[in-house]
Amino acid sequence: MARQTGIIKLKGTLDDISFYKTSDGHLARIKGGVDANRIANDPAFQRTRENGSEFGRAGKAGKLIRNAIRVLLQNAKDKRVVSRLTKELVAVTKTDAINSRGERTVQDGNLSQLMGFEFNLNGKLASTLFAPYSVVFDRVSGSADVTLAAFSPTMRIAAPAGTTHFNIVMGAAEVDFVNETFVFEMDDTGILPYTAPDTASLALNAAMPANSTLPVIMVVGVAFYQEVNGEMYPLKNGAYNSLSVGLVESL
Repeated sequence: MARQTGIIKLKGTLDDISFYKTSDGHLARIKGGVDANRIANDPAFQRTRENGSEFGRAGKAGKLIRNAIRVLLQNAKDKRVVSRLTKELVAVTKTDAINSRGERTVQDGNLSQLMGFEFNLNGKLASTLFAPYSVVFDRVSGSADVTLAAFSPTMRIAAPAGTTHFNIVMGAAEVDFVNETFVFEMDDTGILPYTAPDTASLALNAAMPANSTLPVIMVVGVAFYQEVNGEMYPLKNGAYNSLSVGLVESL
């Protein structure tokens, strides 16, 4: 793989060289690889087919999770969140001790490995929110709760320059990986002044289906705002907003 330089950037294929654009810039590489028909039928590529099948399921699971929390994710993600989440879910798939290799699934793996996953590496929750908080899910009632004791925003939140206000958010998603459906609910504190004295104690709640037998994923995040002439604007279009997996509950 080589990086294209110069004024004119190419896209497409020339002889055996492919030119393409990525988030890392304009790149070029020599065409290669094994014939697709051979990969699909040659016994020598059995492991390749198995890995590809599991990777595909992990990719679908990642898309389902992202769609479930889309309302919160759209302003709290980095450019590589898709590939990073897929990588984590491939690792989850490999923990499936029920199905044979090539047939392993995300839902039968150890989903708790997603705990602490950061959707935005430019604004990690672990490096942003230092106020203690609890994340609890009651499967019988379906109640998903995030609570924080009173705290000083300027002492407990590492806000980017220009911040005047913030909002703590949470979401809960019941995810059905088999049928590719989900139920999502969210709550937030409302926009609060960053330089004010201690907040009140904060309690956020989302209601999931009671007695669910499906995995539930809870996320917690912080959004930053700048007040200009009485209007609230997402700070730098949410570039530093954080969102992290705070709890994974599965049977």
